[in-house]
Amino acid sequence: MPSALHNLTLANGLQVTLRHAPQLKRCAAAVRVAAGSHDAPAAWPGLAHFLEHLFFLGNQRFALDDGLMRYVQHHGGQVNASTRERSTEFFFEVPPAAFAGGLERLCQMLAHPQFDLERQVREREVIHAEFIAWSRNPQAQRQFALLQAAGSAHPLSAFQAGNRYSLQVQNPAFQAALRGFHQRYYQAGQITLSLSGPQGLDELRALANSFGQVFSHGAKVQQSLPPSFNSRALLLMHNERQLDVLYPCEQLPAGFEQAVDFLATWLSDIRPGGLPATLRARGWLAHFEFSSLYSFAGQTLLHAGFKLNDPADAEQVRALLTDWLAFFRTADLSSINQEYARLQRCRELAASALELARRDSTGQRFDALDAQGLAALEQLLETMLAGQVKTPTHAWQLPAANPLLSVKTQTLSVSTVPEGLTVSPLLPPSREHGVIYLRWQLTSALRGRLWQVLDRALQALREQAAQAGVQVQLSACDKYWQLRCAGNGTVVAAVIEQALTILRQPPSQSWTPGAGEQPDNMPIRALLRQLPEQLLGCRVDEPLPACTISQSDLDALWEHSTWNGLSSGFSASQQSVLNQALSAMPGCAGRHLPTTIEPVRRWQSLPPAASEQALLLFCPIEDQAAGRLLAQQLQGPFYQRLRVELNLGYAVFSAFRQIEGCNGLLLGVQSPSARHAEIIGHIQALLDNLPATLSCNPADKQALAAQLDEAAMTNNEVAEWAWQAHLAGHLQPQLSDLQAAILAVETPQLQHLARQVSQAKHGWLCLANGPAPSENWH
Repeated sequence: MPSALHNLTLANGLQVTLRHAPQLKRCAAAVRVAAGSHDAPAAWPGLAHFLEHLFFLGNQRFALDDGLMRYVQHHGGQVNASTRERSTEFFFEVPPAAFAGGLERLCQMLAHPQFDLERQVREREVIHAEFIAWSRNPQAQRQFALLQAAGSAHPLSAFQAGNRYSLQVQNPAFQAALRGFHQRYYQAGQITLSLSGPQGLDELRALANSFGQVFSHGAKVQQSLPPSFNSRALLLMHNERQLDVLYPCEQLPAGFEQAVDFLATWLSDIRPGGLPATLRARGWLAHFEFSSLYSFAGQTLLHAGFKLNDPADAEQVRALLTDWLAFFRTADLSSINQEYARLQRCRELAASALELARRDSTGQRFDALDAQGLAALEQLLETMLAGQVKTPTHAWQLPAANPLLSVKTQTLSVSTVPEGLTVSPLLPPSREHGVIYLRWQLTSALRGRLWQVLDRALQALREQAAQAGVQVQLSACDKYWQLRCAGNGTVVAAVIEQALTILRQPPSQSWTPGAGEQPDNMPIRALLRQLPEQLLGCRVDEPLPACTISQSDLDALWEHSTWNGLSSGFSASQQSVLNQALSAMPGCAGRHLPTTIEPVRRWQSLPPAASEQALLLFCPIEDQAAGRLLAQQLQGPFYQRLRVELNLGYAVFSAFRQIEGCNGLLLGVQSPSARHAEIIGHIQALLDNLPATLSCNPADKQALAAQLDEAAMTNNEVAEWAWQAHLAGHLQPQLSDLQAAILAVETPQLQHLARQVSQAKHGWLCLANGPAPSENWH
């Protein structure tokens, strides 16, 4: 279903983009302000980032507890903001019924912030906690080191995040600069508002006119031009396995951003004949990434990052990169530009409302390169190859057409659903989005190492499927493997057929070990990654067996495995194709028992050891309706107490979660100052006091029930809810039953559940990167 895009300018000068996308179920708004950290006064590093935080603290029109963040969370949406070097972005996504309220709050908070000094002092400590975490994060420090290539005169090499010392909130000069920055840049002439959703353009236009007028009238301010980069590409060797090549490019013509995306698409393509495939064939490459670290006013800093294996020669890798660029510069790009157009159409159809609004705010279209873009690409490559040999010597090839971009619907007679697969009707075929989950229970001690083989083997298919708007995920959790595939139903069926072939017999090169990508070492994220296995009862990481593995080991693993799965959203013909593909399923169909959690308090100390304390608390809940309502009412007080009043840290959250078929409250805190015993003590005190504060407001119940309507949930959320119910052993669950149960919850029931949670009647699972505070924990 095609989108309709429309641009307009309001009377106050606000630039607006409207996108009517009938396939969407949610709406999104993105505000892009043409001002970022490099536009703030040099005397106050971090001022722009600090202001971004202040907007969310409430104002006279909407107090903190009724502001954008609480409102969006209350309606089951998502909200965030980002301060870049020359722009700042604010965005949210909600169901259509909540869109007007969210848009009003977004525009009001940006146009009329509150500069209360006490709030500023408190929020500065949050910024400082972020700064401490950033300064200790290896990935962040590596990126900061890369930016030094811009040269000491360029603001990219300067500190811009802000901390306790750069944000001198008591200084009158700082306050004047803060207000002056807001007045200069947060006015209509400097802002683009982008709206996307299933509504018609007339309705979106009315919303923009109604709420966009709150910004003061203004003309666009010309942002200062940056100084020139250093004049040469810089090669950084961080260690023997990491190679970073930087290309500072400037004086590029308009349209160069899409040219960069075009180049990144084909340079990163892993099919035979390209750079990654050539390096992997030599056993040199573990991981490759290519992106722009910065773009503004004809400047871009491009980064090619290689994680190398031991036999690799860094200089030869760099030479091959140069050789590929030389080949690409002289190649006939007409065929892959047509392929790029097909890829862009798939990206547009697969994008969420939020992704569409954010992209529209940048002005980039989902099109092939036009004449301007091709000219920008030519100049970009000329700049990257300046002073280097430009005649390719290697036999490179452009990637062949991706067959998944042109899969045709097959017409098959209705086939029998295979034993082991449940077909859920919760996601209607009219959504044109199919999701299938396949799960194996395994007994082999080699499953960890064999999973690594299969994960590598699926990489090419995963990337091809992503180009066609289909997600392919193979995950491992203790004794279970899970394959999830989601997207256009016709393409999903074709992908599953190929995936099962690969899982049965992966290509020979997949058996060669490679260095896995290093996960983010932020402690709270590390605990979140480990939570599913801990819920299943896995307590320690066992070392992988060191023996040689082969196809016979994989055959034996499949022979002794049992599988089941669930599909939803497929038409009858698509389901028939899927059923046929599943005839090649490895393993035997069988039932998997639901996960059970012991009703005890369990504390599990897990890596990584870090300078900041991180803690996750999972509280199992049997009554899903009351549990979701409790989570809704806990979210605000939890954030207010631990994040705002106690200022424990910037990573503070609470939510209802379904993990491995288990329902529960998930509470998380990462703190640079509080000890684990203090964190869990604050949580316990909050939970102890919670029951007396609870009441079943009909409006709250209605709002929560509305979030769980199929028409308001994303397609993936509907399928995931069905899958979690399947894992819990429920047959053909109905969202309408859950909605009715939510509306029937009364205050005594909610308070009783809160007391059970506080007393850990159904158990507590606490994951922390430190030891238990007392012997009361198992």
